[in-house]
Amino acid sequence: MDISLTGDKKRRSSSSRARSPTTIQSLQHEILCTIFSFLDFFDLASCSAVCKTWSTVINKSKLLRVFCRKQWQMGLAGSSNGSSDGPEKPWEVFLEEMAVERHKLALQDGRIRVDHLRGHSVGVGQCRKKMGLLLTGSGDKVMRLWSLESYKCVGEYPIPDKVPLVDFDFDESKIVGLVGTRICIWRRNAIRSIFPSREGTFPKGLCMRYCDPEAVVGCEDGTARVFDMYSKQCSQIIRTHAGPVTCLCLSDDQLILSGSSLGGITISGLSSGEQVAKLSSNDSSGIKTLCFNPGSHLVFAGSAAGYALCWDVRTMKCLWETRVCPNRVYTLQHMRNDASTLAVGGIDGVLRLLNQSTGEVISRCVLDGYLSSSSQSTIGATQRMRGTRLSEDTPVESILSTRRPPITCLTVGMRKVITTHYDKYIRIWKFE
Repeated sequence: MDISLTGDKKRRSSSSRARSPTTIQSLQHEILCTIFSFLDFFDLASCSAVCKTWSTVINKSKLLRVFCRKQWQMGLAGSSNGSSDGPEKPWEVFLEEMAVERHKLALQDGRIRVDHLRGHSVGVGQCRKKMGLLLTGSGDKVMRLWSLESYKCVGEYPIPDKVPLVDFDFDESKIVGLVGTRICIWRRNAIRSIFPSREGTFPKGLCMRYCDPEAVVGCEDGTARVFDMYSKQCSQIIRTHAGPVTCLCLSDDQLILSGSSLGGITISGLSSGEQVAKLSSNDSSGIKTLCFNPGSHLVFAGSAAGYALCWDVRTMKCLWETRVCPNRVYTLQHMRNDASTLAVGGIDGVLRLLNQSTGEVISRCVLDGYLSSSSQSTIGATQRMRGTRLSEDTPVESILSTRRPPITCLTVGMRKVITTHYDKYIRIWKFE
């Protein structure tokens, strides 16, 4: 054998090993622990959700528990109450509470960055957010599913025929849409099926809410119709109002909350179909939007007269009414586990943040400039701007309407609010 040739092979092999990049997967447990120890509490929690390997490293090293203890002791400093042994709650619960508190503080006082995502070729009317994904629908006959991390479109779902998209929702496996007088199901692999409709059994639907295995449609004739996703049949027709049902929300304990264009809110049992209660207020205008907080048992509504209203469903009493808009509150929402802040949008285009307990307007937010006319025209293009908070003595009328187009729909995530305005752009308000 040629000795010089063997030596060349060894040198090439050694050189190849030296040039091969070191990946995060090749790092030893101790090195990962050292890297993770430089992160702050929330970045560390985010890393624990990346993959099983990182989660195992972080949990076995007890880094999150150490951070929890430090944060708890900092909160205890200066207080004569409590024990110094450590938090009694599991660290997961403690982490969630801290995350919600940071979310509340960011919405109240944080700097605002607004990302404009060109989502559709014509107006974007509605949006829904779940599991780091955003579903948008509009007048260009297609729904799009977006990654909120990368702003990439991860799915397109065409609307059948030439009928309008009225409402929609989604989960991890499918998208459910109210299209004209039909319900359609799109599997996430884009295969679509349509509920069979019988003449006269499904009047015009105005809104829909979906919680597997059922979709509830609010209809023009004052009924809420419950459809089973698997049998594709209408399983119940519930009489809720004397006039059209304009908005719906579903509670975790099988209740349907519905608002009417004639004013008033009814609460009905999903399984029994019986009316449980009726919520009333001094505002007799039509109810435009509803949301329910299962943690605090509070239901919030926006009216055609510009009021935001709140009831406690345990006592059925109205807790507060706040005039937040000249007229028409189109949308309001809160993060699921947050019992502090409510985001409200309406016809005047100002994003308002309210205290859920009192109805006090904490902040009013608008764009700090104009969307550039040179913005890319391709779907998925983004442009970044700043948002600004209006002072208490700043009249909304003094802000140009181009900086505050009407907010047609919004959804709330951790330190962010996503709004649609029935133009081509989806706006992601990030509170830092």
